[in-house]
Amino acid sequence: MAAEVDESRALALETARIADALKGTNIKILQVGEVLGVTEYFVVVSASNRRLVRTLVDEIEVQCRDSIGRSPTRTEGVREQQWVLLDYGDVVVHVFLEEIREFYDIERLYKDVPVVPTGFDDAE
Repeated sequence: MAAEVDESRALALETARIADALKGTNIKILQVGEVLGVTEYFVVVSASNRRLVRTLVDEIEVQCRDSIGRSPTRTEGVREQQWVLLDYGDVVVHVFLEEIREFYDIERLYKDVPVVPTGFDDAE
Protein backbone atom coordinates (compact mmCIF):
# COMPACT_ATOMS: atom_id res chain seq x y z
CA MET A 1 0.00 0.00 0.00
CA ALA A 2 2.78 2.46 0.89
CA ALA A 3 4.48 1.78 -2.46
CA GLU A 4 1.23 2.54 -4.29
CA VAL A 5 0.86 5.84 -2.42
CA ASP A 6 4.48 6.73 -3.22
CA GLU A 7 3.87 5.98 -6.91
CA SER A 8 0.69 8.04 -6.86
CA ARG A 9 2.48 10.96 -5.22
CA ALA A 10 5.32 10.68 -7.77
CA LEU A 11 2.80 10.79 -10.62
CA ALA A 12 1.05 13.81 -9.09
CA LEU A 13 4.35 15.63 -8.68
CA GLU A 14 5.43 14.73 -12.23
CA THR A 15 2.21 16.09 -13.76
CA ALA A 16 2.62 19.26 -11.70
CA ARG A 17 6.24 19.61 -12.83
CA ILE A 18 5.24 19.24 -16.48
CA ALA A 19 2.47 21.82 -16.09
CA ASP A 20 4.83 24.25 -14.39
CA ALA A 21 7.45 23.86 -17.13
CA LEU A 22 4.81 24.72 -19.73
CA LYS A 23 3.55 27.85 -17.94
CA GLY A 24 0.57 26.34 -16.15
CA THR A 25 -0.25 28.48 -13.12
CA ASN A 26 -1.70 28.20 -9.62
CA ILE A 27 -0.71 24.52 -9.48
CA LYS A 28 -2.03 22.65 -6.46
CA ILE A 29 -1.80 19.00 -5.46
CA LEU A 30 -4.62 18.03 -3.13
CA GLN A 31 -4.39 14.78 -1.19
CA VAL A 32 -8.03 13.70 -1.45
CA GLY A 33 -7.73 9.96 -0.78
CA GLU A 34 -9.08 10.10 2.77
CA VAL A 35 -12.13 12.09 1.63
CA LEU A 36 -12.94 10.51 -1.74
CA GLY A 37 -11.67 6.94 -1.56
CA VAL A 38 -11.67 6.60 -5.37
CA THR A 39 -8.45 8.51 -6.04
CA GLU A 40 -5.47 9.64 -3.99
CA TYR A 41 -4.60 13.02 -5.50
CA PHE A 42 -6.10 15.88 -7.47
CA VAL A 43 -3.65 18.01 -9.43
CA VAL A 44 -5.30 21.33 -10.25
CA VAL A 45 -3.74 23.61 -12.87
CA SER A 46 -4.82 26.88 -14.51
CA ALA A 47 -4.16 27.98 -18.08
CA SER A 48 -4.57 31.48 -19.45
CA ASN A 49 -6.16 30.39 -22.75
CA ARG A 50 -7.65 27.36 -24.50
CA ARG A 51 -4.53 26.72 -26.56
CA LEU A 52 -2.51 26.41 -23.36
CA VAL A 53 -5.14 24.08 -21.87
CA ARG A 54 -4.67 21.80 -24.88
CA THR A 55 -0.87 22.03 -24.76
CA LEU A 56 -0.79 21.17 -21.05
CA VAL A 57 -3.10 18.19 -21.51
CA ASP A 58 -1.21 16.86 -24.52
CA GLU A 59 2.22 17.23 -22.91
CA ILE A 60 1.18 15.74 -19.57
CA GLU A 61 -0.14 12.70 -21.45
CA VAL A 62 2.95 12.32 -23.66
CA GLN A 63 5.57 12.97 -20.99
CA CYS A 64 3.94 10.73 -18.36
CA ARG A 65 3.63 7.94 -20.89
CA ASP A 66 7.24 8.36 -22.01
CA SER A 67 8.87 8.89 -18.61
CA ILE A 68 6.88 6.62 -16.29
CA GLY A 69 4.79 4.49 -18.60
CA ARG A 70 1.43 5.83 -17.44
CA SER A 71 -1.51 6.92 -19.58
CA PRO A 72 -4.86 8.19 -18.36
CA THR A 73 -7.66 5.63 -18.19
CA ARG A 74 -10.02 8.30 -19.48
CA THR A 75 -10.14 11.97 -20.39
CA GLU A 76 -13.03 14.40 -20.41
CA GLY A 77 -13.48 17.92 -21.74
CA VAL A 78 -10.76 17.86 -24.39
CA ARG A 79 -13.02 19.16 -27.14
CA GLU A 80 -14.19 22.19 -25.12
CA GLN A 81 -10.70 23.00 -23.73
CA GLN A 82 -12.13 24.74 -20.67
CA TRP A 83 -11.89 22.05 -17.97
CA VAL A 84 -10.04 18.93 -19.00
CA LEU A 85 -9.87 15.96 -16.68
CA LEU A 86 -7.11 13.37 -17.06
CA ASP A 87 -8.01 10.35 -14.94
CA TYR A 88 -5.05 8.13 -14.06
CA GLY A 89 -7.07 6.26 -11.44
CA ASP A 90 -4.94 7.16 -8.44
CA VAL A 91 -4.34 10.72 -9.69
CA VAL A 92 -6.86 12.99 -11.40
CA VAL A 93 -5.43 16.02 -13.19
CA HIS A 94 -7.77 18.99 -13.70
CA VAL A 95 -6.57 21.54 -16.27
CA PHE A 96 -8.76 24.62 -16.13
CA LEU A 97 -9.13 27.73 -18.18
CA GLU A 98 -8.55 30.41 -15.50
CA GLU A 99 -12.10 31.81 -15.46
CA ILE A 100 -13.64 28.33 -15.35
CA ARG A 101 -11.48 27.42 -12.38
CA GLU A 102 -12.56 30.58 -10.59
CA PHE A 103 -16.22 29.78 -11.29
CA TYR A 104 -16.13 26.16 -10.04
CA ASP A 105 -13.58 26.78 -7.26
CA ILE A 106 -13.09 23.06 -6.55
CA GLU A 107 -10.39 23.82 -3.99
CA ARG A 108 -13.15 25.25 -1.78
CA LEU A 109 -14.83 21.83 -1.74
CA TYR A 110 -11.59 20.22 -0.55
CA LYS A 111 -10.29 23.02 1.68
CA ASP A 112 -9.69 20.61 4.59
CA VAL A 113 -7.47 18.13 2.73
CA PRO A 114 -3.67 18.28 2.85
CA VAL A 115 -1.92 20.20 0.07
CA VAL A 116 1.29 18.58 -1.18
CA PRO A 117 4.13 21.11 -1.44
CA THR A 118 5.46 21.46 -4.98
CA GLY A 119 8.07 24.17 -4.56
CA PHE A 120 6.59 26.26 -7.40
CA ASP A 121 6.41 29.96 -6.62
CA ASP A 122 2.67 30.39 -7.09
CA ALA A 123 1.59 27.00 -5.74
CA GLU A 124 1.70 27.58 -1.99
